[in-house]
Parts: sequence; structure tokens; C-alpha cells
Amino acid sequence: MACSEPPNALEFMQVNAGPRKPRILLAASGSVAAIKFANLCHCFCEWAEVKGVATAASLHFIDRTAIPKDVTLYTDEDEWSSWKKLGDSVLHIELRRWADIMVIAPLSANTLAKIAGGLCDNLLTCVVRAWDYNKPLFVAPAMNTFMWNNPFTERHLIAIDELGINLIPPVTKRLACGDYGNGAMAESSTIFSTVRLFFESKAHQGNDNI
Repeated sequence: MACSEPPNALEFMQVNAGPRKPRILLAASGSVAAIKFANLCHCFCEWAEVKGVATAASLHFIDRTAIPKDVTLYTDEDEWSSWKKLGDSVLHIELRRWADIMVIAPLSANTLAKIAGGLCDNLLTCVVRAWDYNKPLFVAPAMNTFMWNNPFTERHLIAIDELGINLIPPVTKRLACGDYGNGAMAESSTIFSTVRLFFESKAHQGNDNI
């Protein structure tokens, strides 16, 4: 689906004294909805600088050839490949420093459980564990309806809400497995407009306080 600009949104240059675009770290975990990841990258590239993070499971669904050429996609293999000695940069720390906002779309049930429990066994979850919660982090879950309605999911959503993570709720539709119900990832346009409006509203607030 094409991404449209949020209603009444001002251009970033108009609300920020500096010339730099927002820096968005897009991450995908292992859900069939990761087939939309390239489209999501294109949506954000129209407005921001974008880097990507993909779990091993998500790579089953991501078409890497469809990702914009100026978007670098990092995987678990990249985490320590450039590290040789003490003092060398650590990728999950550098990505956290670089990003203004992190968006995990799709967020699988498994990665949701890992984040809620504080686990950090891959590049994506290491970035989250090292995240500076003075900066926004959004998640767009995608899973089967029964997985979404599982009592563990409610507990995990409460846990990440307490961390300050922003939820972009799933929607009801026919799922990839054939079931009909809630659990499908929000549309790319919804994810984009939600993040952009949030960012620009904060920029407005910052200008009002000057």
C-alpha cells in the first residue's frame, strides 16, 4: 500500500532548526508480515534517513532486493564481524546512538516475549536492551489471533508499556494462515503516519519551549 503524508503534517525542516532528517531504525522480527518490510522502508525513506535490522527468522520473508539502495540492512552476522579488539565499535550500541526513533515492524510473539523478559540474544533485542528510553520506540505486532489473545501476550504488552514502548495495534483481517481475526500488522501507511506525527508533535513542543 502506498504511504500518504499525515494530515496537516509540517515538513521536518519547518519545525527543526537543523538540516538533518530524522534517523529511523526499522527492525523486523520473524513474522510473515515481514514481507512488507521493504515497502515500509520506502515509506520512511521519503521523509527520513533509514537503517534496517532483521532477525534470522525475518529473512525468510524479506525481499532484500526490494529494499531501497540507500538503506543498510544489518543482521546478526554483522554484530561482531567488524569487532577485532577492545575499543572497536559495537554495532548494537552504535545503532542505538545513531537512531532518533526505533520501529519494530513486524513484532512477532517470540520477540515480544524476549523484550518483555529482557532477553537479548540477537542484534535486534540487543539494541532494545541498550535503548535510551528518552527516545521513542514503536512496535507493530503481527501474529495469529490465538497468539494475540493468549494471556502471556497481555502480560508482555503490560511489561513493554511500563518501559515506555509505544504500541501500534494490530488489525482484524484474513491472516496469512487462513484464520480471520485480530493480529495482522497495521498497514505500512498507518505505521509511517503514526511515527511521523509523533515525531513532529514533539518537535513542535520543543519549539514552543524555546
